[in-house]
Amino acid sequence: MKRATVYFQEDLHKALKIKAVESDSSLSEIVNRAVRDTLAEDLGDLLDIEGRKKEGTISYATFLKKLKIRGQI
Repeated sequence: MKRATVYFQEDLHKALKIKAVESDSSLSEIVNRAVRDTLAEDLGDLLDIEGRKKEGTISYATFLKKLKIRGQI
């Protein structure tokens, strides 16, 4: 583990301390879990973007026309 100094807004710090007590976890465990979850979400987003690179693009006007033809607008 690496040590780092992180500054929280006072209300966020209080909320984290309460959560730590109620969940029988340390503040570090909660922050590490949150950061890990955020990084996993970012990876998922990046993989989605990568997978969609092959999709064609369509202009806004063309998209609206297609919606009109299908009776959706």
